[in-house]
Amino acid sequence: MARAQAELPASPGRDPRAVAVADGIVPPTGDLPQRVVAAHVGTLTRLAEIWKARELLVFLVRKELKVRYKSSFLGFLWSFLNPAMVLLIYYIMFSFILKNGIVDFAVYLMCGLLPWNLFNTALLSSSGTLVAHAGIVKKVAFPREILALAQVGVALSYFFFQTCILVLFLVGFRVEPAWQYLPVMLLALVCDLVFTAALALMLSALNVYMRDIEHLIQVLLVALFFAEPIVYTFSNLGSRLGAHHLLWLYMANPLTPIVMAFQRFIYGDVAGALPANCPPHAACGVLAFYGQGFYLEILGAILAGSLLLFYLAMIVFRKVEGNFAEEL
Repeated sequence: MARAQAELPASPGRDPRAVAVADGIVPPTGDLPQRVVAAHVGTLTRLAEIWKARELLVFLVRKELKVRYKSSFLGFLWSFLNPAMVLLIYYIMFSFILKNGIVDFAVYLMCGLLPWNLFNTALLSSSGTLVAHAGIVKKVAFPREILALAQVGVALSYFFFQTCILVLFLVGFRVEPAWQYLPVMLLALVCDLVFTAALALMLSALNVYMRDIEHLIQVLLVALFFAEPIVYTFSNLGSRLGAHHLLWLYMANPLTPIVMAFQRFIYGDVAGALPANCPPHAACGVLAFYGQGFYLEILGAILAGSLLLFYLAMIVFRKVEGNFAEEL
């Protein structure tokens, strides 16, 4: 091309560059919009890259935890004091002031807050993480998905802190979990993690182009909180929806069975949680009287759907990340 440009005859009054552009020999330049198209990389290859960079993922999680409690006297103890204070306040309020008839309501409430806080904390922090780390995204080459996944890791760390506090309260209240439902709770935790990670990846990528998503999530999470049986019992709403054949719509929310699985394991052996005369698959008492097989089936379906959503999120992230540097 350079040779062809050099051999162009000089025309009086005309720019040789303009002649070359007009003849299609030299491409036009200037302030024209340019889009960067990322090279095609398979999803499995991308997952392998994330696995190779797992040390960076751990480093980012530790960095987020250290920065939050930097220069504080108590440090990581604040992670334990916050859930302990919440449990203590709810115990006093609903045991002595606003009695609602639910035995050990503070324990019941914390059972639902554990998976919800994991989901809520991860989405709130991951939605804007790419924008917050714009300097790193534009200058350093690494799997950008790690930034969103690191926020899920931070939320999982807080989940561990809150679980430790709940165990202490269970010992103090002499509440023993329904150990036969431990596999159900562990499967629910895996579902919660995969579903949260999938949404974190997709929303963090889309928020680079549409910044309103970060603020919209905050509003939607407030409404979604009351769609779970956390501050109220499942029987309060489940029996009414079941009478109108709408219980399936309530259970279609993946977080609802996840929350119910945590409650069934931790709160299932509390007196009054499951009445002895409750018929199968009926909503009565504090908890829904569903068997272990029901929870395993519905959680298995949620896990399959979450894995598919995670795969789609990886595809979306890969498709749009080519222009992250330009948009940021």
